[in-house]
Amino acid sequence: MSDPEHERERAIAALFAEHHTPLVRLSALLGADDPEDIVAEAFYQLFRRWRRLRDETSAVAYVRSVVCNLTRMRLRHLQVARRHLAREGADPTTEIVRDRGGLHEEQQAVLEALKQLPSRQREALVLRYWLDLKESEIAAAMGISAGAVKSHTSRGMAALTEVLKEEASPRPG
Repeated sequence: MSDPEHERERAIAALFAEHHTPLVRLSALLGADDPEDIVAEAFYQLFRRWRRLRDETSAVAYVRSVVCNLTRMRLRHLQVARRHLAREGADPTTEIVRDRGGLHEEQQAVLEALKQLPSRQREALVLRYWLDLKESEIAAAMGISAGAVKSHTSRGMAALTEVLKEEASPRPG
């Protein structure tokens, strides 16, 4: 194995060790039902395109962007599949149950509320408040302008607040 290949593998392995778990969480928070697979695919894409990166420091931003894009594509695919199942008469609401035993009730409520937001708003909020990214980093990950990030974040917070208020208000019985 040549020295540059060995360096690439070492660098990607170090990135994987440091960023795998946060990227899996990112994908899950964005709504993926298979976040481990998405992150594995993102690191494969990073491996394939390593030589095209400007420098190694852009690798984290690149793989984060790939995770967002793959998650978005997966969610679109699932929407199409569910519509197809509904036309076939199957129950499209069947969902994989995830273990959320380690979450507090409030955290579970926020996760459920996030699911109700449009995908771009959900992405902007998760990248901003979960990963604590700057607007420019969010823009790069989502492939949009910083102004659009501000808009999605603002609208997402307003929508999230409304959903949580609705969930918290007593329902007429």
